[in-house]
Amino acid sequence: MNTSVIYALAAAALFGASTPLAKLLGTEIPPVLLAGLLYLGSGTGLVLLRLLRDRGWKRSGLSVSEWPWLVGAVVFGGILGPVALMVGLTLTSAATASLMLNLEPVLTAVLAWVVFKENA
Repeated sequence: MNTSVIYALAAAALFGASTPLAKLLGTEIPPVLLAGLLYLGSGTGLVLLRLLRDRGWKRSGLSVSEWPWLVGAVVFGGILGPVALMVGLTLTSAATASLMLNLEPVLTAVLAWVVFKENA
């Protein structure tokens, strides 16, 4: 099996496991702290993986014009999104949260198609 497929399946499994776990922990840990801890763990794992894979740290090669897009992705996808997810998990049932999370990729694809005119 292709290693990319294995990585994608592992990422999907970890993401899928994080939501029920977050729902359980959400009663004891504030949502913003929980979101921060989840993404701190993710970031730490990615840094370690990159250090091992690249045998050190190499520049990303991003141009100056790409940095605002990266900052926007970090702010919305890495800060506001997880905080909204954790707050939402405290306010809704597990079944509703599961349905909404399953709609996320579909709605993302529709958004990319309608707003950014992307095609398959």
